[in-house]
Amino acid sequence: MMKYAEQKRERAKKRVKELKGYYNHIKIFIIVNGSLYAFKSGLLNPLMPDGIVLKAYYFDWVDINVLIWGLILVVHTLILFQRKWLFSKKWEERQIEKYMEEDREESKKYR
Repeated sequence: MMKYAEQKRERAKKRVKELKGYYNHIKIFIIVNGSLYAFKSGLLNPLMPDGIVLKAYYFDWVDINVLIWGLILVVHTLILFQRKWLFSKKWEERQIEKYMEEDREESKKYR
């Protein structure tokens, strides 16, 4: 019994680590690409030192960067949540068991 609980805890820790990495990936994507678009649009030009002029065409590659990185992020999402999106027989069984357990817990309240 204890070994099963340890296995469940390890799986849960692994899942949390995966989710944390995924959310960090999204955060970095937003920060980096947001900054690049801010440079591309000229919003950050007033903050640059004198003599450094950033032209919009310097950042023509930003759009393709966002596209490629965005596709990588989509793949990361699909890999991470593949178990949630596949409505397999195993998924159905887990859902049935979950609702049955909820019903058992609810009925215990009234005993």
